[in-house]
Amino acid sequence: MDFDVQKYLTDGVENILKDAMKSCIRNPKESLYLVKFAKSARKANRIREKYAENGQNMPAFLIASITSSCNLHCMGCYSRENNSCSDEEPSNQLSADEWEDIFKQAKDIGISFIVLAGGEPMLRQDVLIKATKYPEILFPIFTNGTLLNNDNLNLFDDNRNLVPIISIEGDERLTDLRRGTGVYGQLVSSMELMKKNNIIFGASLTFTKENLSQLLSEEYISKLHDSGCKVVFFIEYVPVNKETIELAPDESQRQLLLNELNRLRQEYDDMLFLSFPGDEKQSGGCLAAGRGFFHINSHGAAEPCPASPYSDINVKDTSILEALNSNLFRSLRDGSILMDDHDGGCVLFEHKEDVERLLESNYE
Repeated sequence: MDFDVQKYLTDGVENILKDAMKSCIRNPKESLYLVKFAKSARKANRIREKYAENGQNMPAFLIASITSSCNLHCMGCYSRENNSCSDEEPSNQLSADEWEDIFKQAKDIGISFIVLAGGEPMLRQDVLIKATKYPEILFPIFTNGTLLNNDNLNLFDDNRNLVPIISIEGDERLTDLRRGTGVYGQLVSSMELMKKNNIIFGASLTFTKENLSQLLSEEYISKLHDSGCKVVFFIEYVPVNKETIELAPDESQRQLLLNELNRLRQEYDDMLFLSFPGDEKQSGGCLAAGRGFFHINSHGAAEPCPASPYSDINVKDTSILEALNSNLFRSLRDGSILMDDHDGGCVLFEHKEDVERLLESNYE
């Protein structure tokens, strides 16, 4: 039986809601927001169903890379490798008002979740403030966790649709090895602050051959649970060059993760566990290019996903609804690439030459 990732998320929100309601006396803001969001999510689902009746699949997710800047230099970062993140002064990036227009369009077509990524999204406080105007949308903020301060905590406390998702690689040795000396200590402090302030947060765990066993250990998951973490994303490492291919998990490790996820979902019913691209394969193929989500980069280009930085349309010049029907997106959805079995963490990354040929043919 296929795993329905969108249904799991809907049910998971309700489980988190039940847990929050148990502690509503100490955490009434979270409970009130989740009640309202659950209602909004059902409304958004009805909007997507109406589009589906007219033959248009509408994704529930959008990934928005709101900046190309980052304060860290993580080893093996694909954003830096494909030049979507750099130390240069950002230029021609979407303004806060342009992002707000995207958020409004997303709400109108039934998108319930917008992942804010980068670079480091906490550097765009102006965009975060715009996101607070759309409580109907849940905004997971994929952050390296080093820039959280009291001002940000107050912003999260006042606007529960902003949910920080902290990137962490395991223990101190593994995290600091990839992200830099002292980063792990900063992340622990950030999690302690969020737990103290009753702010729901999650963790993004990039898994490789080297750290998967530690990330799946009962000790580590229990530690995340006790720290207050409510959402855990297992992100399969995407090789950025030939030198890093050896870090990619093999098929036996991917199967191990899927088996363990089934166990974790039963054992920790007050947490959400998601895997990419594992849940995609269980859901019947890659969900990129609008099948389940799509990506808008910091310059407005609509791309199949962050690991496949190819585009034939820009939302500066058109609507996101039209972007979802771009030649590249339609070619990918109508073709076989998204459904193809593959070895690496991303089918589009593995078939990058095929995607490039599709892009070129659409311009001929």
